[in-house]
Amino acid sequence: MIRHSLLRSPLGRLFAALLALIAVAGVIGLIVLWPSGEPKAELGPALATETERATVNAVEEFRCSGFQTEVCRRVRIALNSGADEGQEFMLTLGTGGLDPDLDVGDEIRVVENVVPPGVPQSQQAKYSLSDFERRAPMIWLAIAFALLVVAFGRLRGVLSLAGLVLSLAIVLVFVVPAILEGEEPLAVAIVGSVAIALTAIPLAHGLGAKSVAAMLGTCFSLLLTAGLAVLFTNLTHLTGLSSEEATLLQVNDAGLSLEGLLLAGMVIGALGVLDDVTISQASTVLALRGADPSSGFGTLYRRAIAVGRDHVSATVNTLVLAYVGAALPVLLIFSGGELGFFDAANFELVAKEIVAMLVGSIGLIAAVPLTTALAALLSRAVPDEELAQVELGHVH
Repeated sequence: MIRHSLLRSPLGRLFAALLALIAVAGVIGLIVLWPSGEPKAELGPALATETERATVNAVEEFRCSGFQTEVCRRVRIALNSGADEGQEFMLTLGTGGLDPDLDVGDEIRVVENVVPPGVPQSQQAKYSLSDFERRAPMIWLAIAFALLVVAFGRLRGVLSLAGLVLSLAIVLVFVVPAILEGEEPLAVAIVGSVAIALTAIPLAHGLGAKSVAAMLGTCFSLLLTAGLAVLFTNLTHLTGLSSEEATLLQVNDAGLSLEGLLLAGMVIGALGVLDDVTISQASTVLALRGADPSSGFGTLYRRAIAVGRDHVSATVNTLVLAYVGAALPVLLIFSGGELGFFDAANFELVAKEIVAMLVGSIGLIAAVPLTTALAALLSRAVPDEELAQVELGHVH
């Protein structure tokens, strides 16, 4: 529950009521959009092909049939799962960069081939390469990440991890299934993002003035980001058809709104940056008032905004580089073709990243003065004894 100290002042009760109204709207949205478990989008059997684990035991190179210089490879594998576990089979891999390099000892995933009627099994390899087995290294990386977060953050780190797990659960249990059932992706993204903000922030930081200001600032900035995303997606005529994933969804006749998926990605992508900025600004305001309890709204706002400007400049740079990194292969392709920047930017593959970057950055910038003002107002409702704890960083 929200701290009783906040509810003692009219302003604190007003902000608590506003937050409760947003929470109720979010719950209603979850109820209305909650997936029934019967997805309407059919993604095709190729995306759900069952694979088996295998280990590479030997690799032999030979001249490809019909080529004088090209080298193909025979790969002997041992199955580690499935009906043929323990048996060895041969894979034939081509060249030209379409098949990856395999070394003895590599863990891979293979798929059992469907033999056409009338074709003897001996004339076709029983298994084909699907991909590398990547899960074990990723699990160890996740464990190392979790241990470092807990070692550095202690209880706060544990709560942050719990918030991360909860955020991922909302995406996997609500956002993805609801979109697959044909719900409007943008509406699902907004409701899911609000649910994440209203659960992850208080879980990690409690329900004091800092969290209330951060949650309100995050929700309002998210709505602004969503509005800008809709406006400029329409103005720039982004269709969502440019990516390989979109092509895959079209080929499989998934029946999803690709433009809606593009908008949803912009909203959810902005959320991770927004909650960081809003929490930081709210914490800064309360720490400043803890250092000088006599500070008024104007003084707190000006001092916190000075910190916020530095934070925004660093965070916007981070956001821009994140989107540039995502679009780097595309930029390389266009640069290799000696296409000018402005001509390359007009292609949807690049334009969608630019629009997402700018929309997210505008929402981020707007979140700073908004959250700072909310926190400066709310800080007047925090008792002096709690302000002393805020200065030490113990009030959540």
